[in-house]
Amino acid sequence: MKFTTSDGLQLAYEDEGAGPVLFCLPGLTRNARDFDDLAAAIDGVRLVRLTYRGRGESDRDPDFMNYNVPQEARDAIELLDHLGIERAIYVGTSRGGIIAMLTAAMAKERLAGVLLNDIGPEIDAGGLGRIFDYIGRQPAARSFDEAALGLQHFMGAEFPDLTLQDWRVQATRWLEEAPGGGLRLNYDPKLRDAVLAQAEGEQPDLWPLFDAMQGVPLGLLRGANSDLLSRETVAEMQRRRPDMITAEVPNRGHVPLLNEPESLAVINKLVRESL
Repeated sequence: MKFTTSDGLQLAYEDEGAGPVLFCLPGLTRNARDFDDLAAAIDGVRLVRLTYRGRGESDRDPDFMNYNVPQEARDAIELLDHLGIERAIYVGTSRGGIIAMLTAAMAKERLAGVLLNDIGPEIDAGGLGRIFDYIGRQPAARSFDEAALGLQHFMGAEFPDLTLQDWRVQATRWLEEAPGGGLRLNYDPKLRDAVLAQAEGEQPDLWPLFDAMQGVPLGLLRGANSDLLSRETVAEMQRRRPDMITAEVPNRGHVPLLNEPESLAVINKLVRESL
């Protein structure tokens, strides 16, 4: 399904199930497939998933600088408006969690709850550098099998229990077949230009956005092997929000897949607290 944004782009979304709304916002280069594992593991909820502009089946923006968090937060609210949803539990994976925090500052009334999936107000430099290295670079792999081997080689230590078939599934979520053969990114490569340009300026302090969620039921997941969200940042988040439901997910880097027992326990408790 698609809806039209206020500036005329067609953005893809999925809407399934019935119950409390989990509004799923994916990672920086990801799409609605980020939540396939959650969809298969949870019931009793309505799962609404947005694919941001420039990713997956959503339209690419002619101005790549519109690939930014404030614009994507507005797009998310416009989707809620399109579906007639007043309040939702935001499930924010990585960038999606930053969008959720910004929404607390700009439209807090839309938040029934927030789950931050391996993201916080501070991002470790090592993890950020890794993102800068890979974003926007076309894959060398010529097939999904080859891509799976590459992912297992580069990320297997962070996710030691994932099989080669699991990595192949991830490859099909992050890549697509190119018209001339081989594989290509399934997002606009100009996202790299946007991210690098935005990184050049002074970076905003995200702690006020985190604090803006005060009073909103809040959950946090951290991959035990994450290089993006440090335990020190988690400790400060817990100090500021002692009511925050928190779990560290073993055998996961950036990011947990959301089908792990630890993840589901946090999500289900958050749903109960958000009712």
